[in-house]
Amino acid sequence: MPPGTLRLATVSGIDITIRHSWFLIVGLIAVLTGSRLREIEPELGNASYLVGVALAVMLYVSVLLHEVSHAVAARAFQMPVTSINLHFLGGATEMEGEATTPWREFVIAVVGPLTSLVLGAIAYLAIDSSGDGPLRYTVVALAWANLVVGVLNLVPGLPLDGGRVLQAAVWAATHRRGLGVTVAAWGGRVAAVLAVFYPMILLLFGRQPQIIDYLMAFTIGGFLWAGATQALVLAEVRTKVPGLRARSLARPAIGVPADLPLSEAIRRAQEANAGSLLIVSSLGQPEGIVNEAAVASTPTDRRPWMPTGDLARRLESGLMISADLTGDDLLRAMQTTPASEYVLVEPSGSVYGVLVTKDVDSAFRTG
Repeated sequence: MPPGTLRLATVSGIDITIRHSWFLIVGLIAVLTGSRLREIEPELGNASYLVGVALAVMLYVSVLLHEVSHAVAARAFQMPVTSINLHFLGGATEMEGEATTPWREFVIAVVGPLTSLVLGAIAYLAIDSSGDGPLRYTVVALAWANLVVGVLNLVPGLPLDGGRVLQAAVWAATHRRGLGVTVAAWGGRVAAVLAVFYPMILLLFGRQPQIIDYLMAFTIGGFLWAGATQALVLAEVRTKVPGLRARSLARPAIGVPADLPLSEAIRRAQEANAGSLLIVSSLGQPEGIVNEAAVASTPTDRRPWMPTGDLARRLESGLMISADLTGDDLLRAMQTTPASEYVLVEPSGSVYGVLVTKDVDSAFRTG
């Protein structure tokens, strides 16, 4: 679990979590709602703040249903969903992989805002039958909150759902997913700027903005700008992914026994122009991969007395990957078993070389 996160439940393998910041917004909603209710219904007294807490919880139940709709749509397209995270600005659904077609991207994105709009419409229709007092106030707040969330999420800019809808539209029209991401990310930056200027817009309509208006404007603007910028970075990375090939990034490697002194292993590697060391059994089978950072940090005067095997990581299945992997498949294999080095193997099972993670990072930076 990331720091500052609590797991509420796990449903069908999906973790439902909340960030600690969620409690701050619940408290803020409770105070603002309670203060307003005390003006409208003085007889409630401090109980008005309990109504505020209940309203905040119901609002986030609506957010949860919004995110659940994303999760259901993703699973309908065979995309694994790992978690639904609630935070002070709303929520996020974490999925593994990405939609493979513009249509799937569109459906997964649009169901969230549509869910919010439907919930808002249901609450709006229930206003007249909710009587008076706190119940009516709560139903009205739920109606408008969900309608606003649904409309705002359709704003065509990442990281909002509307940005993903725009991304899908550009992708479908141009057959270029990266261009869709770039257009939608710039839409998100425009939305961020407009959010920051929201208090000034209020002034144009004759309303004096409050401190909370400025606070929310800068918070939402910062959130949108950061999300849009991250999308632009990922779009740039994506253009480099297809060019990644395990074979072209591999380092030649030699095998040495585990008890061979490190100094001798280094000498043999230099003599063979090898960039990595493998620990092999008496039958020549690879058993471990020597960590480059550990070798570099070992003082020169200790290397004649240091067994090379002491600096090696035992080979697990995830540390041996196909030398034929490229692009997304290569990155996915590395993400499955994070490590600093991997052994590349041929389809026949023989060792081709060693792939070093920092070499992949360098390929991203210079590619």
